[in-house]
Amino acid sequence: MNAAILCLAFIAGLLSTAFVWGGYAVLSIGIVASVFIKRFWRGSPKPQVWLIAGVIGLLASLYFQARIPQPAKNDISQLIENQQQVVTVQGEITSTPRLTRSQRGQFWLATSWLEGSKVTGKVYVTVPLLQATGLYPGQRIAVTGVLYQPSIATNPGSFDFRAYLARESTFAGLSGRRVEVTEGQEFPKWGWWKIRQKIVRSQVRWLGSPEGPLVSSMVMGGRAVDLPYDIRDLFVQVGLAHALAASGFQTSLILGVMLALLRRFSVVLQTCFAGGALLLFLGLTGVQPSVLRAVIMGFAVLVAIGTKRKVKPLGSLLLAATLLLLFNPLWIWDLGFQLSFLATLGLLVTVPPLIKRLDWLPVAIATLMAVPLAATLWTLPLQLQVFGVVPLYSLIVNVLSTPLISVISIGGIISAIASIIYPVVGSALAWLLYYPIHFLIGLIGFFAQLPGNSINVGRISVLQLLMVYGLIVLVWLQPWWQKRLWLAGVMAMSIVLIPMWHTQATVFQATVLGTTNEPVLVIQDQGKVLLINSGDVSTVRFAVLPFMQQQGVNQIEWAIATDRESYQSWKEISKRLSVKNFYTPTNSIEASVRRPEQTIVAGTAKIQIHKSNVLQLQIKEQTWLLLDNVAPDEQKQLASTKKLPHAQVLWWSGETLEKEVLATVKPEVAIASAINVDADIISLLSRDKIQLFWTGRDGAIQWTPQERFKATMDEVENGAALL
Repeated sequence: MNAAILCLAFIAGLLSTAFVWGGYAVLSIGIVASVFIKRFWRGSPKPQVWLIAGVIGLLASLYFQARIPQPAKNDISQLIENQQQVVTVQGEITSTPRLTRSQRGQFWLATSWLEGSKVTGKVYVTVPLLQATGLYPGQRIAVTGVLYQPSIATNPGSFDFRAYLARESTFAGLSGRRVEVTEGQEFPKWGWWKIRQKIVRSQVRWLGSPEGPLVSSMVMGGRAVDLPYDIRDLFVQVGLAHALAASGFQTSLILGVMLALLRRFSVVLQTCFAGGALLLFLGLTGVQPSVLRAVIMGFAVLVAIGTKRKVKPLGSLLLAATLLLLFNPLWIWDLGFQLSFLATLGLLVTVPPLIKRLDWLPVAIATLMAVPLAATLWTLPLQLQVFGVVPLYSLIVNVLSTPLISVISIGGIISAIASIIYPVVGSALAWLLYYPIHFLIGLIGFFAQLPGNSINVGRISVLQLLMVYGLIVLVWLQPWWQKRLWLAGVMAMSIVLIPMWHTQATVFQATVLGTTNEPVLVIQDQGKVLLINSGDVSTVRFAVLPFMQQQGVNQIEWAIATDRESYQSWKEISKRLSVKNFYTPTNSIEASVRRPEQTIVAGTAKIQIHKSNVLQLQIKEQTWLLLDNVAPDEQKQLASTKKLPHAQVLWWSGETLEKEVLATVKPEVAIASAINVDADIISLLSRDKIQLFWTGRDGAIQWTPQERFKATMDEVENGAALL
């Protein structure tokens, strides 16, 4: 009991780093508990234990702060002066090159020289695919390209690239153009990457793609294999992302197979070979928190078998978490680490009571249903807080796919072992899995095509997250709540859905997304949404859809496209969101198409279309004017013919802005959807005392009737400074 309290205090101290002075709050709780807890809990540990727990919590928060990566004085990121300057960086590759969504090769480079100056630190490198072909970890190379500072999240809900790199102790990126291999290097005779490559090639040889890479991903994890992104996205969309993550499922299969094969041998031999198999699995998948947790718990099982003692699963899980966080406290905020431990905890404490409640079913079917349901119950609140999405058919898909995943994983493990020894045999064994894999892909594709396969509910707050997990813990520990599961379920749904419904019903805001290639505006009007422009496919994937997901938007009532060549972008949106009314200069998209030269009434907003690229918007009491890629001569003509109205907000795509337009429109605020704004334009706007925002500097710009205009990147940087 005492050890468990101290371990929990250490974890609580790390979690407290989410709040200012959180470590001192844990210390205060420990002091209060040491004084008063005996009055409420007679079997409580001694007061000294609670006091020590509080001190450990404080020390854990300080330990976390001390381990936060910081760039050294000669780190390569300190030498970024011009983000357009082409430089040559020398260093050693530390990861296997992988394929990005933009079809470029990506790897990590431990730097040593930059243009003749000695440097340290890692960089995130992307290069043309042909330049990355044949590269391997440990190879010394020189990369010529543009060194840049990674960007922070420019839109609500979008990916924070800078934070991601910082967690990897990296503070710079390099967009490479050319790679030169340093001469005089010997090809390595051994390496985990060579074994991994051998397995993948063997399994792909007769299975082809995507079946071969999928088998390899289910054995070694998606991070170790280049699985096509369309297949990866299907698994994520239906709630099966865990099948592609190396974790406890594969570890339990490896242990089960090894112990079954060696059951006639001595316990020592079983333990040694099974332990070796776990270490092989760890080497092939790489050092990932979820894999380390699974391997540590696997060794706990082997120790228990070797010493003939009973395993305490909860104690093993808590010990594994503590050891891993002592090794790297930053993993406390690693999503894979969090989901892995929550899912495992759910399997340990929730599966047995669920199987009892399903005793009217055969045991195999009851277990098949209880396992995914328990994992979902414990991980769904965190997924809602991070992603704000509910995969509607997740439970059904998990139940139907578990037998297939088990067969494919076991067969894949056996094929992988055979591939190391004799690749042709590995290929033959992998070929036997063709029909199970093909059926699994078809099953997932079927559910992914069903309407409402995922519902955006919006991200829940930390307070909502804690309240829902508080209810789950009460149901786990308290018999009174166990008898009233319906009440706990209703309360949990109310905690999540009522604030979401209230926000959707009352919110009114206009958001200019932080895009740099095309102006994009989202207006939310009491549950109804207007979207003006979509940007390119990349903008849709990394800006528009994440924002809609965070806001809990599932349907766009009105959509307007000023770009005549945005068909693929709108098609990408329509895969995820329903679009009721659509305006476009052409009739290329099937929808309720509205004609030019009309006034569109979208809720309380009115949009008057002067030309395909000139829009006048009436948003509450404000008039907005959009000029989307309007040429200078055309701007002067519009101003001289007095076709431009007076508007409080002038929103343009960042190119040249003529002074005649400013004189005619007389805006109070100017918004540019561009990376940079010309210095002359900035001077002109400043002279006329016009407030200027631009997405390249400020990120997304939001307007509400109460708070007026605010920039997303200001909020992000202020929050970072506070932490």
